[in-house]
Amino acid sequence: MMETEVRTEIAAQRTELSEMLGGLAPEQWDAGTLCAGWRVREVVAHITYPFRTSPPRFFLDLARSGGKFDRMADRTARRDAAAMSAAELVAGLRDNVDHPWSPPGGGLAGALSHDVIHGLDITLALFPERTVPADRMAVVLGGMTPRTIGYFGTDLSGVRLIATDLDWAFGDGEPVHGRAQDLLMLVCGRALPAGLLSGGSAARYTE
Repeated sequence: MMETEVRTEIAAQRTELSEMLGGLAPEQWDAGTLCAGWRVREVVAHITYPFRTSPPRFFLDLARSGGKFDRMADRTARRDAAAMSAAELVAGLRDNVDHPWSPPGGGLAGALSHDVIHGLDITLALFPERTVPADRMAVVLGGMTPRTIGYFGTDLSGVRLIATDLDWAFGDGEPVHGRAQDLLMLVCGRALPAGLLSGGSAARYTE
């Protein structure tokens, strides 16, 4: 996919997610997500953090977290979720659909992956029937390599992941079938709601 097309998918992902978030009831903002320990508001605060943060502020936040990125991400998500209203969080996403941020070394595909993964943290918890468009998922999965998959540390030994809606598979062993988006979240270490995966080893990756 060309760079301009990936940018279009990024803008579409952010637009669709902001529209969905804009329709949530107040109690849904406090609902749990697939990202352990984070409610919807913490996930949205994390997605929008790069849009709201200058490089000096980022490095200050990182220093205050002992140089640990995961610790910083958790601390800033909780801080910003507590300080910002739901309307402000939605605006932070809606007003930045064309923001050029991308993760270090990840490029545009990395930016799209970041938005899709964290978007699925929310939608698979609240609306598991929602699907990410196939072209968008193809970009995200196309950027997954054994190295990047290994980064998440998920135990994939003895299983072969097979997408039911895209031509994508990974690993060797007992088949685990699911939508591409469900398998993506499995790879990312999320425990999935029951019924989204099938296969003898599916229970290893469901709640």
